[in-house]
Amino acid sequence: MARRESVELEIDGQTVTITNPGKVFFPEIGLTKGQLVDYYLAVADGALRGVRDRPMALKRFVDGITGEAFFQKRAPKSVPDFVRTVELAFPSGRTADEVVVDNPAALAWVVNLGCVDLNPHPVREDDLEHPDELRVDLDPGPGVAWADVRRVAMVVRDVLSDHGLAGWPKTSGSRGIHVYARIQPRWGFSEVRRAALALAREVERRAPEISTSKWWKEERHGVFIDYNQNAKDRTVASAYSARPVASAQVSAPLTWGEVPDAELGDFTVATMPDRYARLGDVGGGIDEAVGSLEGLLDLAARDEASGLGDAPWPPHYAKAEGEPPRVQPSKRRMPDPPPADPSAPRGRAGSQPQAMPPVPSRRADGTVAPTGRRRSTQPLIVVSQAKAKREALDGLERWKKRHPHAAKLLAEDDVLVDGMRGRSSLWYRVRVNLRHVPEADRPPAEKPDPDYDLTEEWRS
Repeated sequence: MARRESVELEIDGQTVTITNPGKVFFPEIGLTKGQLVDYYLAVADGALRGVRDRPMALKRFVDGITGEAFFQKRAPKSVPDFVRTVELAFPSGRTADEVVVDNPAALAWVVNLGCVDLNPHPVREDDLEHPDELRVDLDPGPGVAWADVRRVAMVVRDVLSDHGLAGWPKTSGSRGIHVYARIQPRWGFSEVRRAALALAREVERRAPEISTSKWWKEERHGVFIDYNQNAKDRTVASAYSARPVASAQVSAPLTWGEVPDAELGDFTVATMPDRYARLGDVGGGIDEAVGSLEGLLDLAARDEASGLGDAPWPPHYAKAEGEPPRVQPSKRRMPDPPPADPSAPRGRAGSQPQAMPPVPSRRADGTVAPTGRRRSTQPLIVVSQAKAKREALDGLERWKKRHPHAAKLLAEDDVLVDGMRGRSSLWYRVRVNLRHVPEADRPPAEKPDPDYDLTEEWRS
Protein backbone atom coordinates (compact mmCIF):
# COMPACT_ATOMS: atom_id res chain seq x y z
CA MET A 1 0.00 0.00 0.00
CA ALA A 2 1.47 3.37 -0.99
CA ARG A 3 2.71 5.97 1.49
CA ARG A 4 -0.09 8.50 1.20
CA GLU A 5 -2.03 10.56 3.70
CA SER A 6 -5.04 8.31 3.16
CA VAL A 7 -6.20 5.69 0.70
CA GLU A 8 -9.65 4.34 -0.14
CA LEU A 9 -10.10 0.60 -0.48
CA GLU A 10 -13.05 -1.06 -2.21
CA ILE A 11 -13.79 -4.21 -0.22
CA ASP A 12 -16.80 -6.33 -1.18
CA GLY A 13 -18.63 -3.29 -2.46
CA GLN A 14 -17.82 -1.13 0.57
CA THR A 15 -15.45 1.83 0.63
CA VAL A 16 -13.03 1.88 3.56
CA THR A 17 -10.71 4.83 4.14
CA ILE A 18 -7.30 3.96 5.57
CA THR A 19 -5.68 7.03 7.08
CA ASN A 20 -1.89 7.35 7.25
CA PRO A 21 -1.27 3.91 5.69
CA GLY A 22 2.48 4.54 5.77
CA LYS A 23 2.53 5.05 9.53
CA VAL A 24 4.97 2.56 11.07
CA PHE A 25 3.21 0.33 13.61
CA PHE A 26 6.10 -2.13 14.22
CA PRO A 27 9.29 -0.04 14.29
CA GLU A 28 11.74 -2.93 14.62
CA ILE A 29 10.69 -4.43 11.30
CA GLY A 30 9.25 -1.31 9.67
CA LEU A 31 5.73 -2.77 9.29
CA THR A 32 3.17 -0.07 8.52
CA LYS A 33 -0.53 0.29 9.23
CA GLY A 34 -1.28 -0.24 5.53
CA GLN A 35 0.68 -3.49 5.51
CA LEU A 36 -1.20 -4.65 8.60
CA VAL A 37 -4.49 -4.01 6.78
CA ASP A 38 -3.16 -6.00 3.80
CA TYR A 39 -2.28 -8.89 6.14
CA TYR A 40 -5.76 -9.07 7.63
CA LEU A 41 -7.41 -8.97 4.22
CA ALA A 42 -5.16 -11.86 3.09
CA VAL A 43 -6.43 -14.07 5.93
CA ALA A 44 -9.88 -12.48 6.24
CA ASP A 45 -11.99 -15.64 6.17
CA GLY A 46 -10.00 -17.22 9.00
CA ALA A 47 -9.82 -14.03 11.04
CA LEU A 48 -13.56 -13.48 10.69
CA ARG A 49 -14.31 -17.02 11.85
CA GLY A 50 -12.88 -16.10 15.25
CA VAL A 51 -14.85 -12.86 15.66
CA ARG A 52 -18.02 -13.15 13.62
CA ASP A 53 -21.19 -12.24 15.56
CA ARG A 54 -19.12 -11.52 18.68
CA PRO A 55 -18.97 -8.15 20.46
CA MET A 56 -15.39 -6.97 20.60
CA ALA A 57 -13.41 -4.62 22.83
CA LEU A 58 -11.21 -2.30 20.76
CA LYS A 59 -7.61 -2.34 21.97
CA ARG A 60 -6.12 0.59 20.09
CA PHE A 61 -2.44 1.31 19.40
CA VAL A 62 -2.86 4.65 17.66
CA ASP A 63 0.90 5.32 17.83
CA GLY A 64 1.97 1.79 16.95
CA ILE A 65 3.01 -0.98 19.32
CA THR A 66 5.64 1.11 21.10
CA GLY A 67 2.99 3.63 22.14
CA GLU A 68 0.54 3.19 24.98
CA ALA A 69 -2.54 1.12 24.13
CA PHE A 70 -6.00 2.01 25.40
CA PHE A 71 -9.19 -0.01 25.59
CA GLN A 72 -12.37 1.26 24.00
CA LYS A 73 -15.36 -0.80 24.99
CA ARG A 74 -17.91 1.53 23.48
CA ALA A 75 -18.14 1.78 19.72
CA PRO A 76 -17.16 5.17 18.25
CA LYS A 77 -20.04 7.65 17.99
CA SER A 78 -20.10 7.27 14.25
CA VAL A 79 -19.63 3.88 12.63
CA PRO A 80 -20.08 3.04 8.94
CA ASP A 81 -23.19 1.14 7.94
CA PHE A 82 -21.16 -2.03 7.26
CA VAL A 83 -20.18 -2.21 10.96
CA ARG A 84 -22.74 -3.50 13.44
CA THR A 85 -22.88 -2.99 17.19
CA VAL A 86 -24.53 -4.89 20.03
CA GLU A 87 -25.32 -3.78 23.57
CA LEU A 88 -23.28 -5.73 26.11
CA ALA A 89 -23.73 -5.71 29.91
CA PHE A 90 -20.63 -5.85 32.13
CA PRO A 91 -20.26 -7.33 35.64
CA SER A 92 -20.32 -3.76 37.01
CA GLY A 93 -23.87 -3.33 35.73
CA ARG A 94 -22.87 -0.80 33.07
CA THR A 95 -23.69 -1.43 29.43
CA ALA A 96 -22.07 -0.40 26.18
CA ASP A 97 -22.60 -0.81 22.47
CA GLU A 98 -19.61 -2.83 21.27
CA VAL A 99 -18.41 -3.33 17.72
CA VAL A 100 -19.20 -6.58 15.90
CA VAL A 101 -16.83 -7.43 13.03
CA ASP A 102 -18.34 -9.84 10.53
CA ASN A 103 -17.13 -8.78 7.08
CA PRO A 104 -13.76 -7.86 5.51
CA ALA A 105 -14.61 -4.15 5.28
CA ALA A 106 -15.32 -4.01 9.02
CA LEU A 107 -12.06 -5.87 9.61
CA ALA A 108 -10.08 -3.23 7.69
CA TRP A 109 -12.00 -0.45 9.48
CA VAL A 110 -11.03 -1.61 13.00
CA VAL A 111 -7.38 -2.04 11.97
CA ASN A 112 -7.46 1.54 10.69
CA LEU A 113 -8.53 2.59 14.22
CA GLY A 114 -5.25 1.13 15.50
CA CYS A 115 -6.43 -2.35 16.51
CA VAL A 116 -3.38 -4.59 16.10
CA ASP A 117 -5.11 -7.66 17.55
CA LEU A 118 -8.79 -8.61 17.75
CA ASN A 119 -10.29 -9.24 21.18
CA PRO A 120 -13.80 -10.73 20.99
CA HIS A 121 -15.98 -11.98 23.82
CA PRO A 122 -16.78 -15.74 23.90
CA VAL A 123 -20.49 -15.13 23.15
CA ARG A 124 -22.57 -14.49 20.05
CA GLU A 125 -24.88 -11.52 19.70
CA ASP A 126 -28.02 -13.71 19.78
CA ASP A 127 -27.19 -14.99 23.30
CA LEU A 128 -24.87 -12.74 25.28
CA GLU A 129 -25.16 -14.64 28.57
CA HIS A 130 -24.16 -18.13 27.41
CA PRO A 131 -20.67 -18.61 25.94
CA ASP A 132 -20.23 -20.97 23.03
CA GLU A 133 -16.47 -21.20 23.53
CA LEU A 134 -14.31 -22.62 26.33
CA ARG A 135 -10.92 -20.90 26.28
CA VAL A 136 -7.77 -22.51 27.66
CA ASP A 137 -4.95 -19.97 27.95
CA LEU A 138 -1.50 -21.45 28.63
CA ASP A 139 0.66 -18.70 30.11
CA PRO A 140 4.32 -19.60 30.77
CA GLY A 141 6.12 -17.94 33.66
CA PRO A 142 9.48 -16.20 33.24
CA GLY A 143 12.17 -18.58 32.05
CA VAL A 144 9.75 -21.41 31.21
CA ALA A 145 10.81 -23.28 28.08
CA TRP A 146 8.59 -23.09 25.00
CA ALA A 147 8.89 -26.90 24.80
CA ASP A 148 7.06 -27.13 28.15
CA VAL A 149 4.21 -24.98 26.81
CA ARG A 150 3.82 -27.39 23.89
CA ARG A 151 3.87 -30.39 26.22
CA VAL A 152 1.18 -28.88 28.44
CA ALA A 153 -0.94 -28.15 25.35
CA MET A 154 -0.88 -31.85 24.46
CA VAL A 155 -2.08 -32.70 27.98
CA VAL A 156 -4.90 -30.17 27.54
CA ARG A 157 -5.90 -31.94 24.33
CA ASP A 158 -6.11 -35.25 26.18
CA VAL A 159 -8.12 -33.83 29.11
CA LEU A 160 -10.60 -32.18 26.74
CA SER A 161 -10.95 -35.38 24.69
CA ASP A 162 -11.41 -37.50 27.82
CA HIS A 163 -14.32 -35.24 28.78
CA GLY A 164 -16.08 -35.14 25.42
CA LEU A 165 -14.62 -31.97 23.86
CA ALA A 166 -12.46 -31.31 20.80
CA GLY A 167 -9.61 -28.85 21.34
CA TRP A 168 -8.40 -26.47 18.63
CA PRO A 169 -4.88 -25.12 19.32
CA LYS A 170 -3.29 -21.87 18.23
CA THR A 171 -0.21 -19.99 19.27
CA SER A 172 -1.01 -16.99 21.44
CA GLY A 173 1.30 -14.89 19.27
CA SER A 174 3.28 -13.97 22.38
CA ARG A 175 4.81 -16.77 24.50
CA GLY A 176 1.93 -19.16 25.05
CA ILE A 177 -0.69 -21.37 23.42
CA HIS A 178 -4.47 -21.08 23.39
CA VAL A 179 -6.74 -24.09 23.05
CA TYR A 180 -10.40 -23.38 22.23
CA ALA A 181 -13.33 -25.78 22.38
CA ARG A 182 -16.74 -25.01 20.91
CA ILE A 183 -19.52 -25.75 23.40
CA GLN A 184 -23.27 -25.69 23.37
CA PRO A 185 -24.46 -22.27 24.62
CA ARG A 186 -26.33 -23.81 27.56
CA TRP A 187 -24.21 -22.68 30.50
CA GLY A 188 -23.55 -19.25 31.96
CA PHE A 189 -20.14 -17.67 32.50
CA SER A 190 -19.79 -18.97 36.06
CA GLU A 191 -20.33 -22.57 34.99
CA VAL A 192 -17.97 -22.25 32.02
CA ARG A 193 -15.30 -20.84 34.35
CA ARG A 194 -16.01 -23.67 36.82
CA ALA A 195 -15.40 -26.18 34.02
CA ALA A 196 -12.18 -24.38 33.03
CA LEU A 197 -10.94 -24.51 36.63
CA ALA A 198 -11.63 -28.26 36.78
CA LEU A 199 -9.71 -28.71 33.53
CA ALA A 200 -6.78 -26.65 34.86
CA ARG A 201 -6.59 -28.77 38.01
CA GLU A 202 -6.73 -32.00 36.03
CA VAL A 203 -3.93 -30.84 33.72
CA GLU A 204 -1.90 -29.97 36.81
CA ARG A 205 -2.49 -33.46 38.24
CA ARG A 206 -1.32 -35.07 35.01
CA ALA A 207 1.70 -32.79 34.49
CA PRO A 208 2.60 -31.45 37.96
CA GLU A 209 6.23 -30.65 37.13
CA ILE A 210 5.48 -28.25 34.28
CA SER A 211 1.97 -26.88 34.87
CA THR A 212 -0.03 -25.08 37.54
CA SER A 213 -3.57 -23.92 38.24
CA LYS A 214 -2.45 -21.54 41.03
CA TRP A 215 -3.78 -18.01 40.58
CA TRP A 216 -1.17 -16.14 42.66
CA LYS A 217 2.05 -15.60 40.73
CA GLU A 218 4.19 -16.20 43.79
CA GLU A 219 2.81 -19.77 43.99
CA ARG A 220 3.16 -20.65 40.32
CA HIS A 221 5.74 -22.64 38.47
CA GLY A 222 5.90 -23.72 34.86
CA VAL A 223 2.88 -23.04 32.66
CA PHE A 224 -0.17 -21.41 34.24
CA ILE A 225 -3.57 -22.61 32.94
CA ASP A 226 -5.54 -19.37 33.22
CA TYR A 227 -9.06 -20.53 34.05
CA ASN A 228 -10.14 -16.92 34.74
CA GLN A 229 -10.03 -16.10 31.03
CA ASN A 230 -13.53 -17.63 31.04
CA ALA A 231 -14.96 -15.11 33.52
CA LYS A 232 -17.46 -12.64 32.11
CA ASP A 233 -15.96 -9.57 30.39
CA ARG A 234 -12.60 -11.26 29.71
CA THR A 235 -11.37 -11.22 26.12
CA VAL A 236 -8.57 -13.12 24.39
CA ALA A 237 -6.80 -12.36 21.12
CA SER A 238 -8.56 -14.36 18.41
CA ALA A 239 -7.20 -16.61 15.65
CA TYR A 240 -4.99 -14.83 13.09
CA SER A 241 -4.63 -11.77 15.32
CA ALA A 242 -1.34 -9.96 14.90
CA ARG A 243 0.17 -9.35 18.32
CA PRO A 244 1.92 -6.22 19.60
CA VAL A 245 5.38 -7.81 19.76
CA ALA A 246 8.43 -6.54 17.88
CA SER A 247 8.46 -9.27 15.21
CA ALA A 248 4.70 -9.04 14.48
CA GLN A 249 3.98 -12.62 15.51
CA VAL A 250 0.50 -13.93 14.89
CA SER A 251 -1.92 -16.03 16.92
CA ALA A 252 -1.72 -18.89 14.45
CA PRO A 253 -4.12 -21.88 14.35
CA LEU A 254 -2.24 -25.19 14.30
CA THR A 255 -3.05 -28.82 13.73
CA TRP A 256 -2.32 -31.08 16.70
CA GLY A 257 0.33 -32.77 14.58
CA GLU A 258 2.17 -29.43 14.34
CA VAL A 259 2.09 -28.56 18.03
CA PRO A 260 5.06 -30.68 19.27
CA ASP A 261 7.48 -28.98 16.83
CA ALA A 262 5.89 -25.56 16.29
CA GLU A 263 8.11 -22.50 16.72
CA LEU A 264 6.60 -19.12 17.56
CA GLY A 265 8.85 -17.21 15.18
CA ASP A 266 7.49 -19.15 12.19
CA PHE A 267 4.11 -17.43 12.41
CA THR A 268 4.25 -13.72 11.64
CA VAL A 269 2.41 -11.11 9.59
CA ALA A 270 5.06 -11.70 6.89
CA THR A 271 4.75 -15.50 6.74
CA MET A 272 1.09 -16.22 7.49
CA PRO A 273 -0.45 -15.13 4.15
CA ASP A 274 1.64 -17.73 2.29
CA ARG A 275 0.77 -20.41 4.86
CA TYR A 276 -2.91 -19.49 4.58
CA ALA A 277 -2.78 -19.63 0.78
CA ARG A 278 -1.18 -23.10 0.91
CA LEU A 279 -3.13 -24.73 3.74
CA GLY A 280 -6.26 -22.66 4.13
CA ASP A 281 -7.63 -22.22 7.65
CA VAL A 282 -6.39 -25.26 9.59
CA GLY A 283 -8.79 -24.31 12.39
CA GLY A 284 -11.73 -24.08 10.02
CA GLY A 285 -13.58 -27.08 11.45
CA ILE A 286 -14.08 -25.60 14.91
CA ASP A 287 -17.68 -24.50 14.35
CA GLU A 288 -18.71 -28.04 13.44
CA ALA A 289 -17.10 -29.58 16.54
CA VAL A 290 -19.60 -28.45 19.19
CA GLY A 291 -19.49 -30.40 22.46
CA SER A 292 -20.95 -30.49 25.94
CA LEU A 293 -19.51 -29.18 29.21
CA GLU A 294 -21.15 -31.97 31.21
CA GLY A 295 -17.97 -34.05 31.46
CA LEU A 296 -15.89 -31.20 32.87
CA LEU A 297 -18.70 -30.12 35.19
CA ASP A 298 -18.86 -33.69 36.55
CA LEU A 299 -15.11 -33.43 37.14
CA ALA A 300 -15.66 -30.12 38.95
CA ALA A 301 -18.29 -31.75 41.17
CA ARG A 302 -15.87 -34.54 42.09
CA ASP A 303 -13.17 -31.99 42.93
CA GLU A 304 -15.59 -30.08 45.13
CA ALA A 305 -16.73 -33.24 46.90
CA SER A 306 -13.10 -34.00 47.72
CA GLY A 307 -12.63 -30.56 49.28
CA LEU A 308 -11.35 -28.53 46.33
CA GLY A 309 -13.54 -25.45 46.34
CA ASP A 310 -13.48 -22.35 44.21
CA ALA A 311 -10.25 -20.54 43.31
CA PRO A 312 -9.60 -16.78 43.28
CA TRP A 313 -11.37 -14.57 40.78
CA PRO A 314 -9.80 -11.49 39.16
CA PRO A 315 -9.64 -8.59 41.62
CA HIS A 316 -12.39 -6.39 40.13
CA TYR A 317 -15.07 -9.11 40.31
CA ALA A 318 -17.57 -9.33 43.15
CA LYS A 319 -16.63 -11.81 45.85
CA ALA A 320 -17.98 -15.23 44.89
CA GLU A 321 -19.60 -17.67 47.29
CA GLY A 322 -17.02 -20.22 48.42
CA GLU A 323 -14.10 -18.21 47.02
CA PRO A 324 -10.96 -18.35 49.20
CA PRO A 325 -9.52 -15.16 50.71
CA ARG A 326 -8.69 -12.77 47.90
CA VAL A 327 -5.25 -11.85 49.16
CA GLN A 328 -1.91 -13.15 47.94
CA PRO A 329 -0.41 -15.77 50.28
CA SER A 330 2.58 -13.63 51.25
CA LYS A 331 0.23 -10.97 52.63
CA ARG A 332 -2.07 -13.20 54.63
CA ARG A 333 -1.79 -12.75 58.36
CA MET A 334 -1.94 -15.01 61.37
CA PRO A 335 -2.37 -13.99 65.01
CA ASP A 336 0.49 -13.79 67.48
CA PRO A 337 0.56 -16.73 69.93
CA PRO A 338 -0.87 -16.00 73.39
CA PRO A 339 1.65 -15.04 76.09
CA ALA A 340 3.04 -17.89 78.14
CA ASP A 341 1.59 -18.53 81.60
CA PRO A 342 4.43 -17.62 84.02
CA SER A 343 3.00 -20.00 86.66
CA ALA A 344 3.20 -23.02 84.37
CA PRO A 345 5.68 -25.75 85.39
CA ARG A 346 9.04 -25.75 83.59
CA GLY A 347 11.65 -28.35 82.81
CA ARG A 348 11.83 -31.39 80.57
CA ALA A 349 9.10 -33.32 82.36
CA GLY A 350 6.68 -30.50 82.87
CA SER A 351 7.22 -28.00 80.06
CA GLN A 352 4.19 -26.00 79.06
CA PRO A 353 2.90 -27.21 75.70
CA GLN A 354 2.59 -24.62 72.93
CA ALA A 355 -0.93 -23.27 73.00
CA MET A 356 -2.90 -23.48 69.75
CA PRO A 357 -3.52 -19.98 68.41
CA PRO A 358 -7.13 -18.85 68.40
CA VAL A 359 -9.01 -18.82 65.11
CA PRO A 360 -8.38 -15.38 63.58
CA SER A 361 -11.31 -13.10 62.98
CA ARG A 362 -12.30 -12.64 59.37
CA ARG A 363 -13.63 -9.72 57.44
CA ALA A 364 -16.79 -9.93 55.36
CA ASP A 365 -14.75 -10.69 52.24
CA GLY A 366 -13.14 -13.71 53.90
CA THR A 367 -9.70 -12.21 54.49
CA VAL A 368 -8.09 -12.30 57.92
CA ALA A 369 -8.12 -9.08 59.89
CA PRO A 370 -4.60 -7.61 60.22
CA THR A 371 -4.16 -8.25 63.92
CA GLY A 372 -1.15 -10.55 63.95
CA ARG A 373 2.25 -11.11 62.45
CA ARG A 374 2.70 -11.62 58.73
CA ARG A 375 3.05 -15.18 57.47
CA SER A 376 5.54 -14.56 54.68
CA THR A 377 5.46 -17.66 52.48
CA GLN A 378 7.10 -15.61 49.73
CA PRO A 379 8.95 -12.33 50.49
CA LEU A 380 7.52 -10.12 47.75
CA ILE A 381 8.08 -6.38 47.49
CA VAL A 382 6.76 -3.86 44.97
CA VAL A 383 9.59 -1.83 43.45
CA SER A 384 7.81 0.22 40.80
CA GLN A 385 4.43 0.96 39.27
CA ALA A 386 4.04 3.18 36.24
CA LYS A 387 1.75 4.19 33.42
CA ALA A 388 4.30 2.96 30.85
CA LYS A 389 6.07 -0.41 30.95
CA ARG A 390 9.45 1.17 30.13
CA GLU A 391 9.14 3.51 33.12
CA ALA A 392 8.32 0.58 35.42
CA LEU A 393 11.34 -1.38 34.14
CA ASP A 394 13.57 1.68 34.56
CA GLY A 395 12.43 1.75 38.19
CA LEU A 396 13.50 -1.89 38.54
CA GLU A 397 16.97 -1.03 37.22
CA ARG A 398 17.29 1.78 39.76
CA TRP A 399 16.29 -0.65 42.53
CA LYS A 400 18.96 -3.09 41.35
CA LYS A 401 21.60 -0.38 41.49
CA ARG A 402 20.57 0.51 45.05
CA HIS A 403 20.66 -3.16 46.10
CA PRO A 404 23.31 -4.86 43.94
CA HIS A 405 23.91 -7.79 46.31
CA ALA A 406 20.22 -8.78 46.36
CA ALA A 407 19.85 -8.16 42.61
CA LYS A 408 22.71 -10.58 41.92
CA LEU A 409 20.89 -13.40 43.73
CA LEU A 410 17.55 -13.08 41.88
CA ALA A 411 16.45 -15.87 39.56
CA GLU A 412 14.74 -14.98 36.29
CA ASP A 413 11.30 -15.81 37.65
CA ASP A 414 11.85 -13.75 40.81
CA VAL A 415 11.04 -10.58 38.85
CA LEU A 416 7.29 -10.28 38.24
CA VAL A 417 6.16 -7.72 35.66
CA ASP A 418 2.38 -7.35 35.70
CA GLY A 419 0.31 -5.53 33.10
CA MET A 420 -2.60 -4.18 35.16
CA ARG A 421 -5.82 -3.26 33.42
CA GLY A 422 -7.16 0.12 34.46
CA ARG A 423 -10.37 1.81 33.48
CA SER A 424 -9.36 2.26 29.85
CA SER A 425 -5.66 1.47 29.62
CA LEU A 426 -2.89 -0.68 31.01
CA TRP A 427 -0.48 0.29 33.76
CA TYR A 428 2.50 -1.73 34.94
CA ARG A 429 3.72 -3.04 38.28
CA VAL A 430 7.10 -4.67 38.99
CA ARG A 431 7.53 -6.90 42.03
CA VAL A 432 10.60 -8.74 43.25
CA ASN A 433 10.55 -12.06 45.10
CA LEU A 434 13.43 -12.14 47.59
CA ARG A 435 13.16 -15.88 48.29
CA HIS A 436 16.75 -16.47 47.08
CA VAL A 437 18.17 -13.66 49.21
CA PRO A 438 19.16 -14.62 52.79
CA GLU A 439 16.67 -13.12 55.21
CA ALA A 440 19.30 -10.96 56.92
CA ASP A 441 20.32 -9.46 53.56
CA ARG A 442 16.88 -8.68 52.19
CA PRO A 443 16.31 -5.00 51.36
CA PRO A 444 13.30 -3.50 53.14
CA ALA A 445 10.19 -2.54 51.22
CA GLU A 446 10.48 1.01 49.92
CA LYS A 447 8.10 3.48 48.33
CA PRO A 448 7.73 2.31 44.70
CA ASP A 449 9.81 4.26 42.18
CA PRO A 450 7.95 5.43 40.19
CA ASP A 451 4.70 5.26 42.13
CA TYR A 452 1.86 5.59 39.62
CA ASP A 453 -1.45 6.64 41.13
CA LEU A 454 -4.21 4.60 39.48
CA THR A 455 -6.88 7.04 40.69
CA GLU A 456 -5.35 9.67 38.39
CA GLU A 457 -7.06 7.94 35.45
CA TRP A 458 -10.42 7.97 37.21
CA ARG A 459 -10.12 11.66 38.09
CA SER A 460 -9.23 12.73 34.54
